[in-house]
Amino acid sequence: MKLKQVFTLLILVIVFFVILKITSHQYSSSPVSGDKMRGEHSRRDEINILDYYTTQGIMTDPGEYAYLYEELPSNLPELRNVLQGVLIHIFHYHRHGIELSEKRKAEVNIRKVEDMLARIIELDDRPFIFQREPMKRLVANCRDYSVFMTSLLRHKGIPARARCGFETYFTPGKYCDHWICEYWNQEKGKWIQIDTQIDSLQIQAFNFEFDPLDLPAGKFLTAGEVWKLCRNGKIDPDLCGIVDLKGLWFVKGNVIRDFMALNKLEVLPWDCNDLMNPEKELNQEDMDLLDRVAELTIKGDSSFSEIRGLYESNLALRMGKD
Repeated sequence: MKLKQVFTLLILVIVFFVILKITSHQYSSSPVSGDKMRGEHSRRDEINILDYYTTQGIMTDPGEYAYLYEELPSNLPELRNVLQGVLIHIFHYHRHGIELSEKRKAEVNIRKVEDMLARIIELDDRPFIFQREPMKRLVANCRDYSVFMTSLLRHKGIPARARCGFETYFTPGKYCDHWICEYWNQEKGKWIQIDTQIDSLQIQAFNFEFDPLDLPAGKFLTAGEVWKLCRNGKIDPDLCGIVDLKGLWFVKGNVIRDFMALNKLEVLPWDCNDLMNPEKELNQEDMDLLDRVAELTIKGDSSFSEIRGLYESNLALRMGKD
């Protein structure tokens, strides 16, 4: 009986050490296993992020007009050409030799892509593969081009998102209010910034020598980047804005708009909540929150969970009817 007990005890000890060895191997802090685990988590997070930006949001969903997308190409340059064939920029329509009424210019107030599509086919009900005459195109601004392109890419299964910030190429020396689109380049494994409003006429007028479908670093800065540079005294806030609207208050508004866009709510350039209000006097708590939001938008994907969590939990960063 004693021999049997000793044998049983020996078996239990062996099992214990085997389990201990397996457990210690699984949670080892060695570089090899640690890197492997981090890599698995990173890939899993990347998949979640890309899935998120492949699905439509409230502004980008084509709704009942999704059928208009079915015949469209997946090639990025061709898709850009399609977009430019149905939209005309409110600041550049004169380059096409036309004049627009105030009623037509008011089309830039259309928020949702679904409503844009309704107006586009009201102007010309042909399929999108047919380029419209300038007067038959929807009047749009940079935000509309970016949100529309985001919608098209997501429909094609390509992760995309609109970004709000400031460009440096239309008026060198200044940081002008602007929106662009980012899409995930699977081959390069990174986000590529594209400016789909830039057509051949704008390239000629401004002598652009860069590729609008792959913006060089520094051509476009997100609002968070500009906010941080202003706060650190590296950029004069009065160089940031559009026309006579400029200053840190303007940058503040774009910081929140970009944060909302990362959460798939792409508001109009003049939409404001209380915190974005130009007349609101900011206290230290407000400044701390804006610094945090700016930093999160700069970090981007590495702070994706925090971006989503802060958006869902802080009403100051949302629109009233959001």
